[in-house]
Formats: sequence, C-alpha cells, structure tokens
Amino acid sequence: MIEYSLKALTADELSFKVNPIKAAPDTKFEIKPMFTRQIRQANENNKVNIVILECKIESTEESPKPFNLKARFVGVFEVNNMTTDEDKRTFAINATETMFPYLRAAVTNLTADALINPLTLPVVPGSTLFPEDRGPNHYTLNFDPKVVN
Repeated sequence: MIEYSLKALTADELSFKVNPIKAAPDTKFEIKPMFTRQIRQANENNKVNIVILECKIESTEESPKPFNLKARFVGVFEVNNMTTDEDKRTFAINATETMFPYLRAAVTNLTADALINPLTLPVVPGSTLFPEDRGPNHYTLNFDPKVVN
C-alpha cells in the first residue's frame, strides 16, 4: 500500500494585480480560476516527489477580469510503495487534497488583502479538480461563478 508524507510546502509565487477596467458599478464579472498541477520525481531519490499546484485568474480581451491573480505552491512529499499506475493516481489525488486548502486560503487572503471582496474557492475533493483524476465513479466539478463568492 502506498504511503506518503508531506516534508515541505512553499508558496512559490503569490501575485495580485488590479486591472484598470471601466465598468458600471453593477457589472458582474465571471471569475473562473484555472488550476494546474505538475508532479515529478526527484532524480537523486525516487522516493521524493515534487508537486506544483497553481491557481490563476487572468484577464483577457474576450473575458476581462478586474484583477489578475496567481498562487503557486510547491510541495515535497516522501512516497513509499508507489509501484503501479493506480498508486500514482492515488498519490496525485491525495497530494492535491493535502495542498489545496493552502492554495484556497492564499487566494482568499490575496483578494482580501487587496481590499476587494474575498474570493473563496469551494472546498472540493481532490479527485474532482483535474479531469485525469476522475474515475468512472467520480463526478465532475463545475465552478459556478455565482456561488464561488
């Protein structure tokens, strides 16, 4: 059975930038966070796995946002008995579930510290955040911008 432990967690990048947008006071913006995750094994020790979890909100011409936000965390895990693809999938899901609350708090704190309404991401199971983690018995997560905040 796979065993893992979080050895280190670092906020690699935290950024918030206000975008100058002219909009009516009652304008509603659709805020859709984009999540990415990278997992790699350390070259010098195959028991060490590095997980990078990132949340981005970026303004584009097609979809203007009142701000740009980026929060990226790097987690270092010691993993034992990870031999099968199912073990790797299990680790990816569990590492995501371990790190997501920190990412979620950072997004809330960045927006609150910028003196705007805090953006609070929903609490989600790790197996729903990334499509590759969803098995046949898992549901799909949809972020409803009306519910996110």
